[in-house]
Amino acid sequence: ATRGLFSVEEAQERRGVFKARRGKMAEGLRRGSPGMKSIKDMAMRQDGPPPGGFPAIRYGRKIPNSGPSGVAIFGIGAIIMAYGFYKVGQTNHKRKDWKREKLRARMDIMPILQAEEDIRFVEAQKKAWELEAKIMKGVPDWKVGERAYKTRWMPPNTGIIKPS
Repeated sequence: ATRGLFSVEEAQERRGVFKARRGKMAEGLRRGSPGMKSIKDMAMRQDGPPPGGFPAIRYGRKIPNSGPSGVAIFGIGAIIMAYGFYKVGQTNHKRKDWKREKLRARMDIMPILQAEEDIRFVEAQKKAWELEAKIMKGVPDWKVGERAYKTRWMPPNTGIIKPS
């Protein structure tokens, strides 16, 4: 005969299993039993390492060596800097030669430029004297071109030769 989900035999069999388990249950889980007075009454069980110990833990990073070392990078940088300093020195020599050539060219054409400037100055001086004569024609004892102050006359210096 079946009552509910299980037959009577199955139910009795199950009750027997529960009764067998009841003796093995912890005291604190059984109703009506006195229970433990303190946690110190409980048997101590502690896990320990397996025999021979735990395997070693690999905590180091294994990064593959990619690229040159620091010494190699430093050496390459030093070589590049040395080459750069060499090129700067060579360019400075060329620049000095170019300046010398420019100065020499200026010195070579200086007489021609000075002659042109002298012609221009003489024409400008004639115009200035004509204007002076026109302005000062009513002043007695005025001599055109004569200076009122006693100083030495120096021609205007337009041909300054200096390296730039």
